[in-house]
Amino acid sequence: MRGTKTRLTATEQLRFTLRAAALVAALLIFVPLHYLYRIFRYGSPFPMWFLGTAGWICGARVTRIGTPLRRDVFFIANHVSWIDILVLAGASGTAFVAKQELAEVPVIGWLCRLNRTVFVKRENRMQVTGQIGALREALADNWSVTVFPEGTTTDNRSLLPFKTSLLSLLEPPPPGVKVQPVMLDYGAAGPEIGWIGDESGANNARRVLARRGSFPVRLHFLEPFNPADVGGRKAIGARARAAIEPALIEAVGPLRDFAHTVAPVRYEAPSPPA
Repeated sequence: MRGTKTRLTATEQLRFTLRAAALVAALLIFVPLHYLYRIFRYGSPFPMWFLGTAGWICGARVTRIGTPLRRDVFFIANHVSWIDILVLAGASGTAFVAKQELAEVPVIGWLCRLNRTVFVKRENRMQVTGQIGALREALADNWSVTVFPEGTTTDNRSLLPFKTSLLSLLEPPPPGVKVQPVMLDYGAAGPEIGWIGDESGANNARRVLARRGSFPVRLHFLEPFNPADVGGRKAIGARARAAIEPALIEAVGPLRDFAHTVAPVRYEAPSPPA
């Protein structure tokens, strides 16, 4: 959380190296198959299979609760880790909305594009409207799109206010599209897996890949609803959050205030009691 680099023991360094090598091997298998598939057909399943395999290599053991809609669905989920993307895509094949900065990360940005990720600058409201067409295309190509409206990752014990500008895609909702809230729970490993504070993404990845054993990830696919029956984006966001919050409380117990200020999403951590 303080942004300092985690020192790995020799055993942890070995785990990190083996898992990183396995990720590279999976990449070398699935990516050529993806491009070969695209010669003949559109809508390749290989990005979904790669991301699901990558999540398993990283240690995620997924339990799916509820039934995810298979197409024409807009998932709205809480956000704990970059692992969320691997397990959600592996379970549903969904495309994502992500920060523009991620597009500029070598390799990672390229992998995101393979899965039809839509990149936006959340702090630049003028660009949101221009992304609506790209979001609609991703929904048509991948059959589903996932948004993390908290705007940042948390500790699996908090739930931030939802920022709903990207839900403008649903004003008005495309015909036949449903919204399905999704609650992610990492159990006791949540605070350790969570990418929070001043920690760099590279250090978080090192810690996760170096940790011993596996960790559970429960994907709760909650009751879907028709966004046309709810109203505008703010009402849709409120409806989704109202479904996710009690599911998260049931899983982890009473929620706590998030202890870190997140400037891009204008969240101020509460001051400690005097």
